[in-house]
Amino acid sequence: MLANTTQHIEQKLILLPSEPGSYQMKDQNGKIIYVGKAKNLKNRVRSYFKQDHDGKTAELVSKIVDFDFIVTNSDKEAFLLENELIKKYKPYYNIRLKYGTGYPYIKITKERNPKMALVNEVKKDGGFYFGPYPNVYAAQETLRFLQKNYPLRRCNGPQGRPCLYYNMGQCLGACFRDVPVQEYNDQISRIKKFLDGDTKIVKKQIAEKMQVAASSLEFERAADLRDQLKYIDETVESQRVLSKDTTPRDLFNYYMDKGWMTVEVFFLRQARLIRQFKRTFSIVGEADEEVSSFIQQFYSQKNIQKPREVLVPKGIDTKALSAVLEVPVRIPVRGEKRELLDLAAKNARIVLEEKFRLMQLNERKTTGAMKEITDALQIPMGHRIEAFDHSHTQGVEIVSAMVVFDDGIPNKTEYRKYKIKSTDHANEWAETQEVIRRRYSRLLREDGDFPDLILMDGGEIQLHAAQEVLEDELGLTNIPIAAMVKNDKHKTADLIDGVTNQIVTLDKQSEGFFLIQRVQEEVHRFAISFHRQLRSKNSLASRLDTIQGVGPKTRQKLLREFGSLPKITAASVSDLVDIGINEKLARVIHLSLSAGDNS
Repeated sequence: MLANTTQHIEQKLILLPSEPGSYQMKDQNGKIIYVGKAKNLKNRVRSYFKQDHDGKTAELVSKIVDFDFIVTNSDKEAFLLENELIKKYKPYYNIRLKYGTGYPYIKITKERNPKMALVNEVKKDGGFYFGPYPNVYAAQETLRFLQKNYPLRRCNGPQGRPCLYYNMGQCLGACFRDVPVQEYNDQISRIKKFLDGDTKIVKKQIAEKMQVAASSLEFERAADLRDQLKYIDETVESQRVLSKDTTPRDLFNYYMDKGWMTVEVFFLRQARLIRQFKRTFSIVGEADEEVSSFIQQFYSQKNIQKPREVLVPKGIDTKALSAVLEVPVRIPVRGEKRELLDLAAKNARIVLEEKFRLMQLNERKTTGAMKEITDALQIPMGHRIEAFDHSHTQGVEIVSAMVVFDDGIPNKTEYRKYKIKSTDHANEWAETQEVIRRRYSRLLREDGDFPDLILMDGGEIQLHAAQEVLEDELGLTNIPIAAMVKNDKHKTADLIDGVTNQIVTLDKQSEGFFLIQRVQEEVHRFAISFHRQLRSKNSLASRLDTIQGVGPKTRQKLLREFGSLPKITAASVSDLVDIGINEKLARVIHLSLSAGDNS
């Protein structure tokens, strides 16, 4: 059976990267129902929706309404990550792995006479564990190699005489003698070094033996040695997804472009990457400040437990963040943690680039969308939509914003920002009437071009407030207007027709509906961005205005040189003097801001 894919799925399939990684299939409730791995995410995930299936696979595909993915650095890492995610989420359709034993580990036991073994789970018993290993046979062969070359104990212990393995050189002799602890420790140190990836010398020796065997026409022996090399590579190669340190950690990194940022979070528990979280949003400040703010807000959420350590990229004020979070915050500079940080940045970049490509794709797909909307509202076909939204903080610093879409594409040169003057507290009716009055009275004065449709990012209150100004005050009775009705996730669900006051429902998979959602997201983003900008400036200005001796010129100089209030607060007296502020005033500024920061 061939899957009947939605527009959402089709778009995500186009944007999939051709990279190794793990993918997670989700049902209508957002629950992960299947976890898989892939050498090439694009090819593997597409195969679910572009090929015929039957049985369980067909059943699985019919339940998929969304999917997510995590990019890894290798196919092997994808194997290991898949295993960890299956253990965590126990997806319904991963029956084989969910109820199986998973991938094996090589274990060195903690006892007087330690030995090596292949086990299926990690226990808190003091032993050393290496793995897991996705190739079980390779793990078995590597264990045999270790037992031959780095023997510990292979017998059952004291029996008064040397065991067979001792005579074969694969046992240190706990069967008949008291093996010194140091002898075991030295051997364990060699084994750990080998399993940690230091295999250069050993592989060179095996390669030399293989050449000798081949030269002597001992081809079976040469083939065995060749396989041995392969198994060592498969088993012992570095695994960047995993950490050998079991400290619970959260790792943050980001990618920023075109005024947008994606933050990627890796959750590391029990030495494993168990989960990711990612969030994309528009920014107006500096990258380091935005990331620090995001991290603080992230841990202020309910049910978010802080780890023992937080890892962040270079540029973050770790001292300040650590003081706020009350956990150590560190910047990895080398080794495995640094590689994980780079991997998080890579995933963030892919997510943000995917968003930009999706935006472009959606803009191309808006052909005919305007007609769908105008037909649904029973108004003449048009080309321009103007949409409005408001933003404020607890009823203060109220702003409005307008975005313009021409033929389904944002026309950013026509965007407008408005500081609301008619009210000093939250009042949707007054806010709407002011911004509509200012916008369209100006178009009347300047003989400008009017839109073919006005959309209000709110319900009936904004709709009726706008109509009253347009029709009763300005006499504009022929401009169609509608309100966007949101669901509980603040996403546009329907429209309210300004003529009939009736709910107009669009097909949720149609290009018209997608365009309405795109307009709503854009006007909301633009309003929020303007509000943040204004709030930041006002906050800085208000703090500086309270300092005696600081006038407009000094305030502008401080803002120009330092850019933000935290950076001015962090500046020393000498830093302030260096930009041309006299020492006495510099001391006043420094003490005033420091006192305010500590209050």
